[in-house]
Amino acid sequence: MSVHVTVVASPGPRKIQEAALELPDGATVADALAATGWPASEWEGMEPGVWGRKATLSTPLRDQDRVEIYRPLRVDPKVARKERFGRQGARTAGLFSRRRPGSKPGY
Repeated sequence: MSVHVTVVASPGPRKIQEAALELPDGATVADALAATGWPASEWEGMEPGVWGRKATLSTPLRDQDRVEIYRPLRVDPKVARKERFGRQGARTAGLFSRRRPGSKPGY
């Protein structure tokens, strides 16, 4: 019996690598990464996951799993949003940015 998995990695912005693999039963995330043939230096220091949930290299795989390799975040998304909002100003962003002419604030 075998397990069919897809391994997806994004080594950089707007770059995607994908590999469809057939592995023996009992294969782990580490086995899938090794089977891709990608150099270990490409995914060194990155976090693995299965279907959007963090996983370890020893996590067993099931049929039709999607193994993902996550790059570390450069900026915390909450901080980035706060900075972006600060640059745009309160009047040009958010729920009340577009109002009909002559309407009350908030509508």
